[in-house]
Amino acid sequence: MKGGKSRSESKKADTKLAVKKGAAAKKGSKKAGKDPNKPKRPASAFFVFMEEFRKKFNEENPNNKAVSAEKAPYIAKADKRKVEYEKNMKAYNKKQVYCLGKVVQSF
Repeated sequence: MKGGKSRSESKKADTKLAVKKGAAAKKGSKKAGKDPNKPKRPASAFFVFMEEFRKKFNEENPNNKAVSAEKAPYIAKADKRKVEYEKNMKAYNKKQVYCLGKVVQSF
């Protein structure tokens, strides 16, 4: 081939044309900006409820700044249920007999 590049020359050119990661890659990106006039999505029913609930709760309990003490028993219960679930899943997975990725038989 006359005038053609050899394999080694084309590999060298590829490394020179490689895209650099990091700040250099971010400079060239042309991302459309957000439209400031676009309306916001409406709040879900839960957030509407929580907005009213917070107002009422804060009026009834002005000295209550943190609810972490109230959350503690629920966190403990959730952790206990998670451990039980993991134990049940291990037992369930032991019972399953797999053959080529399909469940063949369960005991």
